Amino acid sequence: MDNYNKGENKPKGPGTNRPKMPFNLYWIYLIVFGAIIGMYFFTDNSVTKEVPWSDFQGYVRGNSISKIIVDNKNNTLKAYVRPDSIKNVYKNEAERAGSNPSILVKIPSADKFSDFYDQVRAEHKYDIDVSYETSTSAGEILFTFLPIILIFGLFIYMMRRMSGAGGGGGGGVFSVGKSKAQLYDKGSDLRVTFKDVAGLSEAKEEIEEIVEFLKNPSRYTEIGGKIPKGALLVGPPGTGKTLLAKAVAGEANVPFFSLSGSDFVEMFVGVGASRVRDLFKQAKEKSPCIIFIDEIDAIGRARGKNLNMGSNDERENTLNQLLTEMDGFGTNSGVILLAATNRADILDKALLRAGRFDRQITVDLPDLNDRKEIFKVHLRPVKIDDTVDVEFLARQTPGFSGADIANVCNEAALIAARKGKKVVQKEDFTDAVDRIVGGLEKKNKITTLDERKTIAIHEAGHATLSWFLQYANPLVKVTIVPRGKALGAAWYLPEERQITTKEQMLDEMCALLGGRAAEEVFIGHISSGAANDLERVTKQAYAMITYLGMSEKLPNLSYYDSSGEGYGFTKPYSEETALLIDKEVQNMINGQYERAKQLLRQHSDGHGRLANLLVTEEVIFSDDLKKVFGERQWVSRSEELLKEAEEPPKNVEIEIKEEDLSEIINKENKSE
Repeated sequence: MDNYNKGENKPKGPGTNRPKMPFNLYWIYLIVFGAIIGMYFFTDNSVTKEVPWSDFQGYVRGNSISKIIVDNKNNTLKAYVRPDSIKNVYKNEAERAGSNPSILVKIPSADKFSDFYDQVRAEHKYDIDVSYETSTSAGEILFTFLPIILIFGLFIYMMRRMSGAGGGGGGGVFSVGKSKAQLYDKGSDLRVTFKDVAGLSEAKEEIEEIVEFLKNPSRYTEIGGKIPKGALLVGPPGTGKTLLAKAVAGEANVPFFSLSGSDFVEMFVGVGASRVRDLFKQAKEKSPCIIFIDEIDAIGRARGKNLNMGSNDERENTLNQLLTEMDGFGTNSGVILLAATNRADILDKALLRAGRFDRQITVDLPDLNDRKEIFKVHLRPVKIDDTVDVEFLARQTPGFSGADIANVCNEAALIAARKGKKVVQKEDFTDAVDRIVGGLEKKNKITTLDERKTIAIHEAGHATLSWFLQYANPLVKVTIVPRGKALGAAWYLPEERQITTKEQMLDEMCALLGGRAAEEVFIGHISSGAANDLERVTKQAYAMITYLGMSEKLPNLSYYDSSGEGYGFTKPYSEETALLIDKEVQNMINGQYERAKQLLRQHSDGHGRLANLLVTEEVIFSDDLKKVFGERQWVSRSEELLKEAEEPPKNVEIEIKEEDLSEIINKENKSE
C-alpha cells in the first residue's frame, strides 16, 4: 500500500487519482520492432542490377548515368540511371526498376575507373556526380556493435536478477537496503512451544512473562508497569538460546521478526544502518511484535576496538543506528527486541544498559535435573527398552549442553541400528557418550605388548588414586582401547559442586598425576602418554595461585580481570612476583606428584592386579575395582544418588504407638 498521501488532505483535481503507468523494459522492445517495420515499408526498395564493366562503359558514353559512387575497398561502384535511360539499361525489366534505379559494377580498380572517367569527360563534357567511399560489410558492423549489444544485454539481465533478489521484484538494486528479517505472523506454522524447551526454568519464566505482557498488557500497565524494551539471552553454545526464541515465536500471538546479526553486514556502505531502519519501520507497523536477532555480537561489538583505525567502519554505523532505534528520540511502543549471544563480554556497554536491554537472561549449561528433563524430550522419538535409566544418563553427561544431549540420543540410535537392534539399550548410550567424549574407537591401531603394558599401568594409576582419594571423582570405566588421539581413557562420575575447596582441587590434581607417577614407580621410566594430564594440572595450578588466591606465599590475591578491559600488554604483577608464582606452581605440582607416588607404593599389589586385568580385558568397570580394592571408603553424593536410582524402592512399614503420637502433637503445640 502506498503511503504517499497517508494522513494528508491534498486537493483532488482532475487527473489527481490517475494511476501512473509503470515503466517496463518491454516498451523498448516494442519501439525497436516498430522502427524495423517502418524501415521495411518506408525505405526505397528500387531494383539494383549488376552489369559488367564493358556495358557500364557504354552506358557512361551514352549519357545514361546521373551519379556514381565508387567503393575503394571492394573495387565496386554503384551508378544511378537517368529516368529517360531506364528502358535502355533495364530493357524487359524496366517496369519494376522503381523510382531510383541503380546498377552495380565490378571495376578493375579505382585508378582504372578514374582514368576512364577523365577520358569520357574530356571527350563528351558530361557532368556526372562522382564520389569515392569505403563501404563497411555487415560482418564488420556486427563485429563492431556486438560487444556493445552483449554488455547492454548483460546489464539488463543483472538488473532483472537483482530486482528479483531484492525482495519481491519491485525496487531493483535499490532494495539492497531492505531488511532481510523473516516474518512469522499470527497463525504461522511454528510448532516449537515452551513444552519443547526442557529445563531452563528461570530463563523460561522471564521469557514467558514477556509473552504474557504482549498477550495481556493491561495486567501490568494498570499498576504502573512498563513493557521491557529488550532481553538479551547469554550463555554457552548449545544451551537453547535460539530454541527459547523459537518457543516465543510459537507461543506469542503477535508478529515475530527473526534474523541474524550477520544479515546487517554488507559490502556496501550504509546498507547495515538502512536495514536496521527498515526493520524497525516494519516492526512499528505491526506493533505489538517481537524482533529476534541471533548472534548479535556480529554487529554489537564494543566500538573503538577494531583494527581499522581511522577508516569508515560499517559495523559501527550499524550499531549506532541500532542504539538509536532501541532508545532514541523516536518511540518504539510495543516492539520488544530479543537477542542471543555467547560472547556478552565483547558487547558494547551502551547496548547493555537499562532502557535498551532491560534484562540479561543467563542460559547456563543444564544441571542434573535439567539434563534429565532434556533427555526425556529427546528420547520421545527413540525406541528404548527397560535397561535405559534417564537418571544414569544424566549423571554420565556432566557439562553437556542441550545440543550435546540431543547428539547423544541420536548417536545411540545410530549405534543400535548399526548393530541390527530393534531398540536402543543402555550400552548403546554408554558407547555414544564414549564416542562423543573420547572419539572414534580404533581397535585396529597397532600397539606392541610393551606399549599395552605401559598404557595399562598408566590408566591403572589413575583408577587406583581415584579410588583412595576422598575428593577425587569416582571411576566408572577404564579402557586401553585407543579412541581419537588418546591411547587409553578413564571415565569418571564427577560430583556437581557450586563451590570447590582447595583440598578437593588438590585431590583432583593428585589423581591426574597418577598415570605419570605409576610409570615412574612401576616401570622405572616415564613416557609421553601423560601430556594431556600435565597440561590440565599446570593450568589448574596456575588458576589456583593467580586467580583463586590459594597459595601460601601469595594468599588472597587474584590477578584475573573479569571485565576484560584491564592490563593491556603488561602483566598486573612484577617480575619478582612472576618468579614467585612459578615457584609456587612447581611446589604445588611436585607435592601432589610425591603424594601420588606414595599412595601407589602403598597399594602396589592392587595396582598390579588392576593393570594385568586391563591388559587381558582391555575395559574394566567400577565393579572390577571393588573386587580388587574392596568397597570405597568415601562415597560421594553422586554415587549415593546413583545407587538410589538403580535400586527399586522398598516398602517400609512404620509402627507408631498412640502414646508416641500424642507426645509428638504436644511438642508441636508447645513450639507454636
